[in-house]
Amino acid sequence: MQFQQLQYFVAVAETRHFTRAADLVHVAQPSLSQQIKTLERELGADLFLRARGNITLTDAGEALLPLARRILADADTARHEVQELAQLRRGRVRLGATPSVCTGLLPDVLRAFHDRYPGIRLLIEEGGSHDLVRELARGALDLALVVLPLPTPSPALTTVELLREDLVVVSSPDAPKPGPGRRTVRIADLEGERLVMFRHGYDLRELTVAACRAEGFEPDFAVEGGEMDAVLGFVRAGLGVAVVPRMVAARSGRGLRVTPLARPGLHRTIALAHRSDVAPPRAARELQRMLLER
Repeated sequence: MQFQQLQYFVAVAETRHFTRAADLVHVAQPSLSQQIKTLERELGADLFLRARGNITLTDAGEALLPLARRILADADTARHEVQELAQLRRGRVRLGATPSVCTGLLPDVLRAFHDRYPGIRLLIEEGGSHDLVRELARGALDLALVVLPLPTPSPALTTVELLREDLVVVSSPDAPKPGPGRRTVRIADLEGERLVMFRHGYDLRELTVAACRAEGFEPDFAVEGGEMDAVLGFVRAGLGVAVVPRMVAARSGRGLRVTPLARPGLHRTIALAHRSDVAPPRAARELQRMLLER
């Protein structure tokens, strides 16, 4: 008994027509009929009652049909499982992330993923949440780490909250401590401070500026337009203070003073996003699992 014979048998059973069944499985009708006869000889029983214009299952055919369907389904499942395992030995994952997430969250997770699946290429694209959402929508990324709420909510995306992170104020140890010198800094204390500010489109820029305006003042920029590494470098040089994620500040090394924000403080929510209409590839789903379980 061969898988091909079972496939032909199921096709005839479902169409109740040899010619239509042959078209369905892309084989010539005489070949399909011959394989069905061979299967009947091997089983020692007729599977179909053949009458002009009327094909019905015999009792033997009725008994074989659910078994044949299950065998074919199991074979298909086995093939897909093996193929997906093979994808974890080679392939790629296209991951988008905001620059601050690349600096703070990703290094440890990507190192663990690479150690486990060294054959998978990791393609990382940095950008603001707005740009990453657009790249996801057009299929250029498999997954993206974005800041919630999304700038333009999209029903075509599925998001899963990953973490809620505090923001802190960083300054040069050689400069006066921001605010009145307490252990924490209020947003209102940043009035009169010179800020090192990210470029337009950066989630942290929008969050910081909105918080300052909510306190009734317009922030004063000493330098603006930088990415994360540039902003931290300018702060180390004493050009001003900046509001950054706690995880980034913890990884930034020496040369920075870190001051928490007083309650209620500022926070941001990082989420993992992918398209709702297309399941991520197997390797991307494995990276997704590692991020969620980190």
